[in-house]
Amino acid sequence: MTDLGWIEGAITAARPQAMAALLRYFRDMDAAEEAFQDACLRALKSWPQNGPPRDPTAWLIMVGRNAAIDAVRKTSRTTALPPEERLSDLEDAEAQAAERLDGSHYRDDVLRLLFICCHPDLPATQQIALALRIVSGLSVKEIARAFVVGESAMEQRITRAKARIGAGDAPFEAPGPIERAERFAAVAAMIYLVFNEGYSASGKAVEAKGGLCDEAVRLARLLLRLFPAEPEMMGLTALLLIQHARSEARFTADGQAILLEDQDRSLWNRQMIGEGLALIDKAMLKRDPGPYQVQSAIAALHARAATAADTDWAGIDALYATLEIMQPSPVVTLNRAVATAKVRGPQAALAMIAPLGPRLEGYFHYHGARGAFLLQAGRKAEARQAFDRAISLANTAAEAANIRQHLDRVTAEAQTSAS
Repeated sequence: MTDLGWIEGAITAARPQAMAALLRYFRDMDAAEEAFQDACLRALKSWPQNGPPRDPTAWLIMVGRNAAIDAVRKTSRTTALPPEERLSDLEDAEAQAAERLDGSHYRDDVLRLLFICCHPDLPATQQIALALRIVSGLSVKEIARAFVVGESAMEQRITRAKARIGAGDAPFEAPGPIERAERFAAVAAMIYLVFNEGYSASGKAVEAKGGLCDEAVRLARLLLRLFPAEPEMMGLTALLLIQHARSEARFTADGQAILLEDQDRSLWNRQMIGEGLALIDKAMLKRDPGPYQVQSAIAALHARAATAADTDWAGIDALYATLEIMQPSPVVTLNRAVATAKVRGPQAALAMIAPLGPRLEGYFHYHGARGAFLLQAGRKAEARQAFDRAISLANTAAEAANIRQHLDRVTAEAQTSAS
């Protein structure tokens, strides 16, 4: 075989399961990572000559585990072997390794890996970095580039996360039903944060961060395979798919943001949207609604509208009202106000967000939305002040450019009135 792309694909697909199993064997994140890397190097030498093994994941686990044990044995004259229970049993047959990966064993291994990366002792930034490194296999350089930090700083962040987990005596046994339920929310939140980190990128940062959206979708699908009957996991995966489906239409060629209502909907990925809509419909049959399902239902109403004018704003307003009850937040209310302005007018939207001012004073989107509502209501002088405040809080050049478009409109209308 001359085309070696299949090897990269096989290793990428096998990584979560293989890393999880090796972590169970060695109970040490660095040891598991080194064992997996060693197995990958051996695969690059062996597979092109011998072809793919019957079960690439089992092969990587077996070879990685045995290579690590051999390395320990070579230094055993000066270093004591780890306790037998930490090395597990030493069967060498690939078939036996594959047999151990079936069903619940696979589920428990990957869940354990995800749970450890989302250890409650870690801040969210470290959880994300660790999951991208250990579960997804992104290099430290790639993660640092995505988060716009130095490579050494990201290396330290990941190292601190590993050390904190090691010092915290993280459980390596199979997670029980209660722990699964408790930690599911943390893992789902981590995946959502990964996606938002990529989705919020703009301009030149899209190239650097865009892969995070792909990785979040891949992690969501992985978690969905582990929780196939969990409606909230269906909702989260659907939400990411529908949001990501709009990627090609979100920016102009020079990196300027395009509002949802102005996007070329022919550029939306209909296959991805179809997958998301099917998941939403399946989740609704469970009759156990949750925040991710509601958010995905909102995204679905946008996706189902052939044009911006066809959008069911009344339905979106009602869904945001439901989300306000489930997950009260000033940002949720601000998002609902956009739908309210479409249904009941800008004055109703302004009345809705007025109490949010003290809490969202430093939030770019609050002042941008308020300025838009004021402009729709004909209160141009107040709109200009709100837009000026939004520009001062803009996180990216694209955000500032978008607000300047509104300001240009206010200025043009003022000049027209004066002439």
